[in-house]
Amino acid sequence: MNKMDGKVAIVTGAAMGNGKGIAEVLAKYGAVTVLFDISKQVHDTAKELEEKGYKAMAVEVDVTDKDAVQKAVDQVIETYERIDALVNNAGVVRLANFLDMDEELRDFHFNININGVWNVTKAVLPHMKKEKKGRIVNLSSVTGTMVADAGETAYATTKAAVLGFTKSLARETAEDNITVNAILPGYVLTPMVEQMAKETNPDNPQEVIDGIASGVPLGRLGRVEEVGEVAAFLASDESSYITGTQIVLDGGSTLPETVSVGV
Repeated sequence: MNKMDGKVAIVTGAAMGNGKGIAEVLAKYGAVTVLFDISKQVHDTAKELEEKGYKAMAVEVDVTDKDAVQKAVDQVIETYERIDALVNNAGVVRLANFLDMDEELRDFHFNININGVWNVTKAVLPHMKKEKKGRIVNLSSVTGTMVADAGETAYATTKAAVLGFTKSLARETAEDNITVNAILPGYVLTPMVEQMAKETNPDNPQEVIDGIASGVPLGRLGRVEEVGEVAAFLASDESSYITGTQIVLDGGSTLPETVSVGV
């Protein structure tokens, strides 16, 4: 028996990148995986999973729209009658120095990375509380919680907020046998990271990616399926005594104390 057999799991931002990787791993372990995304590509992703023999459902939804999120969650309940796991993955990053950042770009980060997590969790949690069980996994980051680079102020702020949200909600929901944990990825090779590389060096984005990899002790960027494996663990009964904590998934990139000391 697979660890997610018979469980219904929602993954936000599931059309591509980490979300797609997470959705596929959950499905691999037997979950009925519901893919939330604002992009129409979510339907193609769900079809890909179904062609592999997995159970998947695509829902086009903007996580910043509270009413739309509620309708989407209601649709899941109407179809499957329960929600066992929620993976809040949807997120964005655009590089800009703090003094150059306008309110529109700031709110773009805040609305998706913070309010999106808030909205989906708010809609899903009552159903978990009713069943007296559930797993919530939030995608935070090493950025903002442990490290940061120039131009990441808005993104770093939101990801630190997600970790604080995780810990506080874990305390509130423990009495209902609901666990809430966070994954803190480092650099994973996703469309988001490729976009950051283009913003940093439009003429040679691969040079940026190679530079990132050179600073990772394991010598490479992460893979989306590796994020998926951690998400599946936290979404399953295997993690039943873990709540309010975070798992760093960065290939050791936050380990070096300096770039000049050592033998």
